[in-house]
Amino acid sequence: MHSSKRTSRAQQIAAIAVAAVLLSGCAQTKGFFSGMSGSETPSGDAGILGAPGIDYYLEEMRQLASGDPAAQAEIFADAESGAQLTPGPQTNLRFALVLGTPGHPESDAARAASMLREVLAAPALLTQSEVALASIALRSAEELAAVEAEVQRLRAAVSRASSERETATSQRLASLEAENRSLSQQLRDAEEKLEAITTIERSIREQE
Repeated sequence: MHSSKRTSRAQQIAAIAVAAVLLSGCAQTKGFFSGMSGSETPSGDAGILGAPGIDYYLEEMRQLASGDPAAQAEIFADAESGAQLTPGPQTNLRFALVLGTPGHPESDAARAASMLREVLAAPALLTQSEVALASIALRSAEELAAVEAEVQRLRAAVSRASSERETATSQRLASLEAENRSLSQQLRDAEEKLEAITTIERSIREQE
């Protein structure tokens, strides 16, 4: 009972923290792009060849968070393949954003944070919008990774406590079984003595 309560509490803490991270990230992203001037639109930066528009990244993140397994699997596979076959600032940023978006089976906040740090280490290779998005995503990924680590710690603590209780229960059962065997043996000894006394008394009466 106590174990289920602690597990439920840990899940509630994680859910609240994740929601806070996502809301914070969305608010910052919206605020950044709302404050852009006309020359800094989210449609990309002509000064960096091949840089996708910021809407491209955001749309993929939206699809990943939508809960459609087919779309999630397709986006992840394509982003992973792009980062492996043609590694570069944009393909790595895309894959990092995919990893850092919660709500799909391949989400990995810790790995996303690591990749985003590498991407941001060379900001000149990114558009201004990509730098802003990567910075916000990094902060969210770090917070989410911390939450996931805490959840894992709590789960491990609950599992350890449960295991310790099971061990204590097993030891107690073994002790009771040993005690029961001892009492059974004592009972058999007493019955044998009683039977011997009864036999002796019967023999004496017969002699009389």
